[in-house]
Amino acid sequence: MSGVISGFTVIFIVVGAGYLLGRTNTLGEHAHEVLSRLVFFVCTPALLLHSLVTSDLSVVFSSTLVIAGGCASAIGLVYLLIAGPWLRRPIPELTIGALSSSYVNSVNLGLPIAIFVLDDASFIAPLLLFQILIYSPIALTTLDLTALGRQSGTGWRSTLRDAVITPVTNPIVLGGIAGLIISLIGWHPPEAIMKSFDMLGSASVPAALLAFGLSLTGVAVFKKGEAPRRDIALASVLKLVVMPAMVYVVARFGFGETGHQLFAQVVIAALPTAQNVLVYATRYRRGQILARDTALITTLGSIPTIAVIALLLA
Repeated sequence: MSGVISGFTVIFIVVGAGYLLGRTNTLGEHAHEVLSRLVFFVCTPALLLHSLVTSDLSVVFSSTLVIAGGCASAIGLVYLLIAGPWLRRPIPELTIGALSSSYVNSVNLGLPIAIFVLDDASFIAPLLLFQILIYSPIALTTLDLTALGRQSGTGWRSTLRDAVITPVTNPIVLGGIAGLIISLIGWHPPEAIMKSFDMLGSASVPAALLAFGLSLTGVAVFKKGEAPRRDIALASVLKLVVMPAMVYVVARFGFGETGHQLFAQVVIAALPTAQNVLVYATRYRRGQILARDTALITTLGSIPTIAVIALLLA
């Protein structure tokens, strides 16, 4: 449990620093948007490239990739199937909601917990790869095609062209693809280049957390009449309750996992919504309150959730 407490303490301190910066207006009124764009266009692509280049892909391509990735996709689909006919939101908001319900905070909280609680950082790598190379491209392509004001009536050929071109022009997707290719071909870039990407990538997590703290300034979480409460509640329940339960069933009865391996799978599934979802929402100006409130609620709620999982399975 000390690892869980340590990981959450780090997050709350950095988010708190961002909140204080926002309250004092130290960085100006547009700080949240500027910082989010920095994370989206520079820091996160550098982090993904460096992480994949320095990762052991034999560890990444394992049953954990199938379990974690498959269950995350299933939970996102469940959100769409429920929220679509029930809440009748536009596609961009549904996309942000699906991410909020299933996109795991695999870096700034996942890595500390993998190291201090699971005693093995490799547990988080498969999910990180899935989110980088599969989940994010699908979601970002959807947002690009539906949230950036594409003109209607351009025909199916233009839509098809945009669907093909959009993923390879997104900086986050490009960073992930480049890192995977470099790792697969076995090329070792010069140390100066790798240190540059490492330096920029190291700023991704704290900058995203600071942006999250800035977004909390002057707002009331789950505020009546402003926050989409039903969307937030649905995403939070799916993330904290349904996703860990689904992973347990799939890992235990589908793959026959037991002991520490099973415990690790369920703990990873119980991690809260990643702050990157808020970065995406800010970038496309859709579903920002949904992403912000779900990230905060699931971060707070994941503490007792992981504690219960530890008591039952550790």
